[in-house]
Amino acid sequence: MRAVELRHLEYFLAVADTGGFTQAAKALHVVQSGVSATIKALERELGAELFTRTPQEVTLTAAGRTFLPRARETLDSARAAKDAVHGMRGAVQGTVTVGTLTSIDLVDLPELLAALRARYPGVTVRLRAAMAGSAGLAQHLREGRLDVAFLALPPADLDTRLLASAPLALYVPGSHPLARTGRATLAQLAEFPFVDTPPGFANRTIVDQAFAAAGVTREVTVEIANVATAARFIQAGLGIGFLGHSLVPEHSGLATVEVTDADLRWELSVATASTRRPSAATRAFLDLLAERHPSP
Repeated sequence: MRAVELRHLEYFLAVADTGGFTQAAKALHVVQSGVSATIKALERELGAELFTRTPQEVTLTAAGRTFLPRARETLDSARAAKDAVHGMRGAVQGTVTVGTLTSIDLVDLPELLAALRARYPGVTVRLRAAMAGSAGLAQHLREGRLDVAFLALPPADLDTRLLASAPLALYVPGSHPLARTGRATLAQLAEFPFVDTPPGFANRTIVDQAFAAAGVTREVTVEIANVATAARFIQAGLGIGFLGHSLVPEHSGLATVEVTDADLRWELSVATASTRRPSAATRAFLDLLAERHPSP
């Protein structure tokens, strides 16, 4: 194993995380042939193929899946050593990869990143959005693809801190029958089609759980990954939906309906993997976030 270098591990993780040699090369800012040659050299040294290569996809072999957590641990240790040296000089350097939801209006992320750059110019932030919502971001945290993630309904196996909470309101078009009554039960709402996010998104999970607890079944006829655009689909008469107030423009033409037998709230948390020690760059990000958004 003496011929295995940290560069080999970095390239291996890039291919594993992006799912392809071309994507890894772009992420690493190197040519694809360099990535391919490095992976082949690593496989020769290990005596096993780490990836199954087809024209359609690149996936980890059983050996690759076994090697993956060890490779992450080794790179994490190397980065921790580098952090220690930089810490002696009073400098914080490194990269923090942050997973975000498609809409997190409860945190001003651009302002937070601007403040981070001003305080720690040696820290680089990479933003990643998971189209599988909070569930996808949580899984990427476990796999080591992310250092930090903003999640709603975070699972218990992650280290989390609540940042903010906001009510979910039921929105309908202004001409909708429910707009005239202004009040409804979950059972009454279930008579109408819904606009919602796909399964795995916190917004969907919260509403699904409320209907399940009431013993009521609803139908979601339109699923959209970007919840920030949901109001437009409701405006078009494609369904009704639960949304945070910040996602609905003032003059949207939508009306809110009081749900008399449920109180739905959307909570935003910041999460890290409980099995990995945060790097200096990650700690700097978390510390600044705590300053601006102390736990409620």
